[in-house]
Amino acid sequence: MSLFQPALLRDQQDWAAVMNAAVQFRRSLHQRPELSWREHETAAAIRSALDALGVPWRACADTGTLGFLAPNAPGRNVALRADIDALPITEQTGRDWCSRTTGVMHACGHDGHAATLMATAAWLKAHEDQLPGPVTLLYQPAEEGGHGARRMVEDAALEDVDMVFGWHNWPAIPFGRAVCPDGPVMAGNGTFKIVLKGRGGHASQPEACCDPVLAASAVTLALQQIVSRRMPPQSAVVVSVTSINAPSGDTIIPDRAELGGSIRLASAGDRNAVNLLITDIVTKTAAGYGVEADVEHFSRYDATLNDACAAALMRQALEQELGANWRSADTPLPIMASEDFSYYLKERPGAFALIGADDGEPHHAVSCHSPEYDFNDGLIPVVTGVFSRLAGIAPKQTT
Repeated sequence: MSLFQPALLRDQQDWAAVMNAAVQFRRSLHQRPELSWREHETAAAIRSALDALGVPWRACADTGTLGFLAPNAPGRNVALRADIDALPITEQTGRDWCSRTTGVMHACGHDGHAATLMATAAWLKAHEDQLPGPVTLLYQPAEEGGHGARRMVEDAALEDVDMVFGWHNWPAIPFGRAVCPDGPVMAGNGTFKIVLKGRGGHASQPEACCDPVLAASAVTLALQQIVSRRMPPQSAVVVSVTSINAPSGDTIIPDRAELGGSIRLASAGDRNAVNLLITDIVTKTAAGYGVEADVEHFSRYDATLNDACAAALMRQALEQELGANWRSADTPLPIMASEDFSYYLKERPGAFALIGADDGEPHHAVSCHSPEYDFNDGLIPVVTGVFSRLAGIAPKQTT
């Protein structure tokens, strides 16, 4: 049964009732998290809530959902986005609304993003006749590496949309502060896989071997020169080797070692240069140890680049909701984490904000993707206000 029942929200002018329903909806989603492209129950809950609110919708990209408000209004069509998927993490918060699915958790706050967009849907529906233009609600699956935004775009999610806005809660920023710059707000990313092929043998006879473990160690160190010596210091780039795998016995030098890693880039133009440097350094370093190297690169998301005009609109809404001191001036930008919201910004002007979650409560201060993370429900009215302003209606926070 939807928590957004007509009886509860018969007077949707009641801001407090809408916010309370959204919090309960968020916690209900939190208890039943689903991984990317498996968000069937989540999609059903979202669609049921939209039905209860009288918001027409259609399925998009399988488990995604588009909601539609004031479709015939003459003004700009504004799209507002929430992601809905969870992560393969076992929760350790001890919350009353803790995940009931072992090994799966809403550790990034997508439950809160979805609930906030539902609160926005309820508030805007109550004032639909005042909307200056159409509003498209984007409930997107598979943000966590699944390229869900790309699938939404391919399924015409942005048809007739003029401008698109999104956000992410951010525990490293204090509650009441946010960032929304022109240009890059979050980095692009990619991964790489390196296979080193040597000649194994007895640990007592290293001269008879070509040791891939030693080569893997040298490769790991050599790759550090990309950021420190091979890229301009003005470039925001990260190259991280995140795994070395060379299983063997205590007295055996193996034939093979594998390395994996990640890159982060503020500029799409740096991707090719970084990948070429990785390949060049790996192959030449490996050759120095008598080892062959194969390198594969996997592109993931491009940098999230805010349109200046859209970002100005979002900054205005943030100031109206959070006050004159809303900017988190000491937050380094771009954030080197990545977001597939970049796909929308390739198609339409728009903006993405990171909004602070740390209000001093321990679970709100730990980073996303931690088993001890929990979404700060205090963000729901804040971002509902921001979204409502972007849609053209100032929220009237009555009780």
